[in-house]
Amino acid sequence: MATSILGKLFSRTTHAERTTRRATERAEIRQAAGSAGIPSVSVRDLSLRFGNVTVLEHLDLDIMDGEFLVLLGPSGCGKSTLLNCIAGLIDVGEGQIFIKGWNVTWEEPKDRNIGMVFQSYALYPQMSVRRNLSFGLTSAGVPRDEIDKRIARTAELLQIQALLDRKPSQLSGGQRQRVAIRRALVRDADVFLFDEPLSNLDAKLRSELRVEIKRLHQTLANTMVYVTHDQIEAMTLADRIAVMKDGKIQQLGAPHEIYDRPVNRFVAGFLGSPQMNFLSGRLESGPSPAFHAGDVSVPLDRYAFDKPGAAGGPCELGIRPESVAIGAEASARPFSREIEVEIVEPMGANTLVWTKLAGTNFAFLIDSQSRLKVGERVTIGFDPARVSLFDEATGVRL
Repeated sequence: MATSILGKLFSRTTHAERTTRRATERAEIRQAAGSAGIPSVSVRDLSLRFGNVTVLEHLDLDIMDGEFLVLLGPSGCGKSTLLNCIAGLIDVGEGQIFIKGWNVTWEEPKDRNIGMVFQSYALYPQMSVRRNLSFGLTSAGVPRDEIDKRIARTAELLQIQALLDRKPSQLSGGQRQRVAIRRALVRDADVFLFDEPLSNLDAKLRSELRVEIKRLHQTLANTMVYVTHDQIEAMTLADRIAVMKDGKIQQLGAPHEIYDRPVNRFVAGFLGSPQMNFLSGRLESGPSPAFHAGDVSVPLDRYAFDKPGAAGGPCELGIRPESVAIGAEASARPFSREIEVEIVEPMGANTLVWTKLAGTNFAFLIDSQSRLKVGERVTIGFDPARVSLFDEATGVRL
């Protein structure tokens, strides 16, 4: 009996020593990683399959320390799955994940030093806001005075000091999401993960919380990974955007890079509101390249080809509505054409106007002070340096 008890005590002591040693190792690796400029999060050759369905395929991604990275894409593209793999909520099939240089591929979520905010607020309904915030810290053995300091600091950041003694049922949707964000922040984590946190809110609240999240990142300078299908959130929040489709990253770069030079037809069509115009036609290569579609001919002398000397053939020309000029300004552009206004859509600061070009629906933006009427004829034009050309078969930028 005594031997059994001593054995258990020895086993517990050994487990405690191992836990302490592993925590020390993790801290040393994180510190060394920060000093060496190692990425805050690294995903290496990650693949994930459910039966015959491939959700993520040979995915590589580095997220730098202090960076705000947005995973953007349509439903089913794998963005939330990738976030859950980083969080440890899904076991990966192939590949590895590192946080601050520490291989966390098989670590439990609680051991990854992350903070996570979900689409659903995931608050304990029976607890006050204060207890919701302190519960995880108390479970982790954080001293009471440290918990109080963290709660006070994050409450001030999100301006919810007056809500601390209320229960979730007494809060609005925006207040609940602020509490959920704050609960993640009190952890002082290496990485904060946001899984579409604003999708349940109305447009006004989304706009307000977008500003708050941006301000938080500028204040805290923590690494943040944010999942959304909303391109406005992506463009306004991100240092870099990873546009995803079918479990792969299609393009990774700064918002303006992706917006101005999309690498393929999918990225070009997904990013932008109003959406980019596309005309199907043919590229005529040679000393004076040009795009032809029906009675439309666009000179491409000013276009920067990704691959000089691109062969001619079927392709699509893309031009964003805001890159189209009207009137006298349009006549001075390398390409111009007189069109008839078909639909006028007031949008507040701007007005979206629809017409036909080369037999295809074509939209352009004008200032709300400019007045165009249905049936009116007006000259439109654009600079070919602002267009994008995509191979019709592969969708890749030319």
